[in-house]
Amino acid sequence: MLYIKSPELKEVFSLGLLDRFRRKEKEKVNVESEKSLTELEKICGGDQETYKALLNTMFLDPRKIDVSMSNAVKTAKEFEKAKDLVRARVWYEIVGGLAIYKGDIKNVIEYFSKCEKISPETTYPILKNPEKAIAKAQEYYKKHLKN
Repeated sequence: MLYIKSPELKEVFSLGLLDRFRRKEKEKVNVESEKSLTELEKICGGDQETYKALLNTMFLDPRKIDVSMSNAVKTAKEFEKAKDLVRARVWYEIVGGLAIYKGDIKNVIEYFSKCEKISPETTYPILKNPEKAIAKAQEYYKKHLKN
């Protein structure tokens, strides 16, 4: 430890150390306030309604889903008949996500409406403006899923 006799030097030295710590705190605050945008947020721009509509409904890479739409619909209907509504809703969400990828507005509305019917406590913002949401999703897919 350094021993300093002069009160003036002690004050200068101690303020220098404190200032160093204060600067680091300010730098940390600036770093935390910066938020990077996801690709979907960039494509949606400032349209939070469309972003929220796609956030939990679209697949980022639907090519990795190994089930066809027709098989997923069949499975969803089987679970619905068996009164296993949770699994039926999940399969209808999968069909809806695949319909978003294909750009099929009619099926998006049909299957996400079924999800809401099966599970009334869950809402799907994509049903408010499906055309706009699907257009943004298609823009995302064209940019990121190059064949």
